Amino acid sequence: MKRHFSKVLAGGAIIALALTGCGSGSPSGSEAPEGSAGASGGLQDVTVGVLTIAPSAAMQYGIDEGIFEKHGLNVELQTGQGGAAMLPAVSTGTMNFAVGNPLSVMTAVNKGLDMKIVSGYSNSKAEGEDINAVVTKADSGIEDFADLEGKTTAVNTLKTQGDLTIMESAAIDGGDPSALKFSEMPFPDMEAQLERGNVDAIWIPEPFQSRALANENYKLVGYPNQKALPGLPTMVTFTSGSYAEENPEIVADFKAAVTETLAAAEADPEGVRAVLPKFMGMDEAVAKDLKMETFDGEVPTQVLSDMGELMVKYEYVDSAPDVAAMTVQ
Repeated sequence: MKRHFSKVLAGGAIIALALTGCGSGSPSGSEAPEGSAGASGGLQDVTVGVLTIAPSAAMQYGIDEGIFEKHGLNVELQTGQGGAAMLPAVSTGTMNFAVGNPLSVMTAVNKGLDMKIVSGYSNSKAEGEDINAVVTKADSGIEDFADLEGKTTAVNTLKTQGDLTIMESAAIDGGDPSALKFSEMPFPDMEAQLERGNVDAIWIPEPFQSRALANENYKLVGYPNQKALPGLPTMVTFTSGSYAEENPEIVADFKAAVTETLAAAEADPEGVRAVLPKFMGMDEAVAKDLKMETFDGEVPTQVLSDMGELMVKYEYVDSAPDVAAMTVQ
């Protein structure tokens, strides 16, 4: 079975322009065959776009454990630069499936792109220590999300789950969400920019969250996913409407394989962490102690619908997305 990563060819420029605001970055590199997946050694070839972040390692775990092969699939993972950037690649057939944040998929559907959620993937924690957080300097005077009024918070991409949940968290804490300011920057740069005073707070996932909170000069403001939408899905798997219609058996096999993979990953977090050093070049000591998201193949329709209502409230979209209609049944 092929187990390598390749860059993805940029495609669908018109579609990409329509998705402005969903995210940033664009795929690049070698092109996979368009249309239906081919076959290798009796297995169906499928290309799956993933981000080079820790939860994506569950896909490699499923490949290594032979789960996709058991379901008749030969999976090739392709790295993308962002969830929104992978949407054009999926739409044009450069990728058959992708793993990305549901808000980008929902925004794309609202803008007229025919995309289908195939399965759930990873969820933030409904209670306890969550997997992304807003962090500030210990002496900043910022005690809760309402204190972010008039302050600048760094997020990796504007108009997505980070700023959406932070604004709603500020509203819950009694603040004015319209008074919050956001600056877009890569996660690896955020801590240095906070230290220099160029931003007042940063929204960071693991492993950046644990590293920052281990520094006595920083403190936790809170977990915006948990405050705004407990158990909020951080990623789902998706495909194009045309691919789902033309390849229902492959889509069903992929959904079954992903669901089995995620159940196995949730039951074996040490096994998933063991994939991380090779998968994304993570230090073994960091990987061993990494906080993991909850892996679950079920699509949490109600939580996504609640997020859709927030997307309307904060004018990300003009109407609430119909999550059930955009999900493969």
